[in-house]
Amino acid sequence: MKYLWVGLFSVFLVACSSTQYIMSTSDGQLVTAYGKPILDEETGMYKYEDEDGREMYLEKDKVVQIMER
Repeated sequence: MKYLWVGLFSVFLVACSSTQYIMSTSDGQLVTAYGKPILDEETGMYKYEDEDGREMYLEKDKVVQIMER
């Protein structure tokens, strides 16, 4: 029974972390982020993960809208 709960919890975590977000920029680009982009107030940049799992950054002033997909 314990392994069943651990397995279900693992599936839940994977499902929650795979949410895609689309960021539209002021120059018309659409950027896909895997997981919710996080705004770093000190640097003024959004930190997000791309499709290859790399950590990427985008300036706050360039982001027009963030939508959950």
